[in-house]
Amino acid sequence: TYNTTDEITLAAPACFGYGLPRAMIQRRTTTLENEIKPTISWADFERLDMRVGTVRRAEAFPEAHKPAIKLWLWFGEAIGELKTSAQITDHYTPDKLIGRQLIAVVNFPPKQIGPFMSQCLITGVIGDDQDITLLRPDFVVQDGQKIG
Repeated sequence: TYNTTDEITLAAPACFGYGLPRAMIQRRTTTLENEIKPTISWADFERLDMRVGTVRRAEAFPEAHKPAIKLWLWFGEAIGELKTSAQITDHYTPDKLIGRQLIAVVNFPPKQIGPFMSQCLITGVIGDDQDITLLRPDFVVQDGQKIG
């Protein structure tokens, strides 16, 4: 195991336990923002309700402490429209998000973010510089479809 100040770089194939040479490991000091989290049960995962929704409206969120965008997503008739805000201004502008399908968690409790009430959480990849790349389906799917 390693702590949050170690980064592990594999210098050879990581094929432990398969009769191949053990990888040489080099360490360098850095902060690991993407530390592996503890194992959860399948039941824990199933409690998350992740769905595909289409951005219907997006606007700048100047009242936020960090640059952010407010989004309104349509998740189909069963769920309807939910709103959220996200710190995604490194790669996105409000006008470029309209009509884009995104993946979101829709069963978190509402969360007050400044003067705005967030009702869902969109998902994305956190880059090395803390920039966000949004997750979305490769093809257009029906709004409200479940993610599993």
